[in-house]
Amino acid sequence: MSKMAQVLLVMDMQKGFSDAYNFNELIERINQRIKEYQAAGAPVIFIQHTEKGLLPGSKEWQLADNLLATPEDMTVQKTHLNAFYKTELNDLLTDNDLNQIEICGLQTEYCVNATVTMAHGLGYELYMRPEMTTTYDNEFMTAQETISFCENIWDSNFLTFI
Repeated sequence: MSKMAQVLLVMDMQKGFSDAYNFNELIERINQRIKEYQAAGAPVIFIQHTEKGLLPGSKEWQLADNLLATPEDMTVQKTHLNAFYKTELNDLLTDNDLNQIEICGLQTEYCVNATVTMAHGLGYELYMRPEMTTTYDNEFMTAQETISFCENIWDSNFLTFI
């Protein structure tokens, strides 16, 4: 079994983002990690983003169909890029003595980056596997270039790649 943190944090893998770069392939990779965490009895936390067009209960807001979420998994609802901002995430982690987090999901340069940066600032020990986030092409870079760019910044500055 590969290196694991104490908890797996799955960011914004919702139906409304299913058109992101390699979304379905990322689900397969995330599901492999979910299986490893579940087999080890380690918690998985799903983060769900809420905003205009992603309203609670709507089809777009729901977790992607193929994601291996179970009723035992925890969920946190957020309305900001940073999953810690005005959510119960920090309390949930603290109350369960979880200080090592593996992060994956969407959107690389927005929600994942904001959460990685904040978690690092709060003193969490962060881990990630390469290419475990996704995003969209933008006017400056392709999605793959953005992922590589962010991973280069995160590596050894904010997290450890495993």
